Amino acid sequence: MTPPRAAVTSRIPAMADTAQPAAKHGIIRLVNRVRVELIDALDRELAQFDITAAQLIVLASVANKEADSPAGLCKNISYDPGAMTRMIDRLEQKGLVRRNPNPDDRRATNLEITTAGRALYPQLLAAKESVQVRFLRGFSQEEVRVLEQLLYRMLENR
Repeated sequence: MTPPRAAVTSRIPAMADTAQPAAKHGIIRLVNRVRVELIDALDRELAQFDITAAQLIVLASVANKEADSPAGLCKNISYDPGAMTRMIDRLEQKGLVRRNPNPDDRRATNLEITTAGRALYPQLLAAKESVQVRFLRGFSQEEVRVLEQLLYRMLENR
């Protein structure tokens, strides 16, 4: 026996012309839940390398030259400066990044990925890709493209 139509459609938030969610928990809770599950799965996948998802994000930012200083990393990935210092300390202890004095500002340091970090990085990306593929199982390429576009649009609206 199929449930009444109202019971089926009530699980999907109705959207008004103003795009305000009518659901009790809404998009924010759902996006956060997906984020938490993704990070947990990525942490489990990266455990074999003794790296966390947060450390991979920092390492990727340095490897891709999106930021070359602790301050730049904090700005790019919205991370607390104290926590970032500890994160860089751990990555440096693992031999994956190196702090270099900034020639223009003696109070600052520049970051670079080490040879060991460059060697490990492709394996970390493969682990990340494995998690992503698992979470997107059953999605068509078009659905993945649309999801990505929608998420970028949400970021543009902040």
